[in-house]
Amino acid sequence: MPGGEASQIVAELAANAATHGRLPGRSFRMALALSGGTLRIEVTDTRGDRLPECREPDPYAESGRGLLLVAALADRWGVAEDSFPRKIVWAELDLSAPEHGHPGSGDHSDQQT
Repeated sequence: MPGGEASQIVAELAANAATHGRLPGRSFRMALALSGGTLRIEVTDTRGDRLPECREPDPYAESGRGLLLVAALADRWGVAEDSFPRKIVWAELDLSAPEHGHPGSGDHSDQQT
């Protein structure tokens, strides 16, 4: 379900920005954009000096798996440097239209009026 995947990606990127990307007095910005069949999620923070990297977490650690989840759920993700001191962490999901006749597709041909 793309909505569930998108929600999880939004939560992980926002948590990472709040935890690792903030400086006192500065926050982060999130943007969502739908273009064609692609949903792009972007989080911009003010820690351009701290670029995230996907790495294997300590198996006993309670955190450190956020980017692994993003990488597993997103079709693409990455980091773009912005005007210093900012960076943008982004993820994209390719969305497809519901198949004809499936719930939520708008096909009500078998309903009686």
